[in-house]
Amino acid sequence: MKRTEKNMRKKTIIFVLLAIMLIGLFFVAVNTGGIKISFIKLLKGLFIEYNRDVEIIFDLRFPRIIIAMLSGAALAVSGVLFQAVMKNPLADPGLIGISAGASFFAVILVMFFPSLYFFTPLFAFLGGITACILVYTLSWKSGLSPLRIILVGVAVNALFSGLIEALGFIAGGKQSAVTAGISANIIMKTWNDVHMLTGYVIFGLIMGFCVVDKCNLLSLEDKTVRNLGVNVNGARVLISSIAVLLASISTAIVGPISFVGLVVPHIARIFVGSNHKILIPFAILLGSFTVLFADTVGRVIVYPYEIPTSIIMAVIGGPFFIFLLRRSEKTYGN
Repeated sequence: MKRTEKNMRKKTIIFVLLAIMLIGLFFVAVNTGGIKISFIKLLKGLFIEYNRDVEIIFDLRFPRIIIAMLSGAALAVSGVLFQAVMKNPLADPGLIGISAGASFFAVILVMFFPSLYFFTPLFAFLGGITACILVYTLSWKSGLSPLRIILVGVAVNALFSGLIEALGFIAGGKQSAVTAGISANIIMKTWNDVHMLTGYVIFGLIMGFCVVDKCNLLSLEDKTVRNLGVNVNGARVLISSIAVLLASISTAIVGPISFVGLVVPHIARIFVGSNHKILIPFAILLGSFTVLFADTVGRVIVYPYEIPTSIIMAVIGGPFFIFLLRRSEKTYGN
């Protein structure tokens, strides 16, 4: 009993510290750039009196910061859900082609049906579902092998990435306009993008909380889960659909950012364990912090120029992926 209370107290402290760090990073991001303002002036400008600098920050920086946090939370939870379904610590929506499939369908919409831009998230979701079906179908051979999923996912990712590049060349002079929406950069995002992303992400996160018990059950052997009266395949389809939704919506707005769904869940498990009732909310905070941190570093490191968030995450996530790949058999008993 004392050990349980001690563990809960420890996890609560970690949650609080992470929340404080996220709030601190938020205000650092607000003051990163040519215009800097004190916390008091920011509050006055937002709620009491007009301030031109606060208005500029509100219109240009706030949407970018909020989108970074929302997309980070979505990608992190998507990674948690995929790893639960596949029983594979290496599963990540960027690595297994989900993000590339979502990007491809988003580019198709922008190229051929620009008037339907508002439906980009739905098209991206359709692309993510298509990529997910391809990965599951091509990986199936008397069951799902974690290694086979990763290898097929890499191939599917390469396929859709190649198709996106081909569409870019076909677009000719319009190439920059076509690929701007899926370039994995959060520059010049507006409140319209925030509104578009918020509803989908909140819905996806709520659905993620609704399947935490199923995620915990899937860590058991399939026979055991079936004996408990749970439809294993149905649970996998439901959880995978939620994971695809979260990854696809994020990709539709900010472009494909790899390794968030890989790095964040693994670090989260180190701090709070594998119980998805705790893991998912912690991943939301940590994912928000990670992407916002990467975006802020990209804005600062070569100022006045910027490095896209996807590049920062690739530099961080690439070595981490190699490390996790080398330790996966020992850690997860594959």
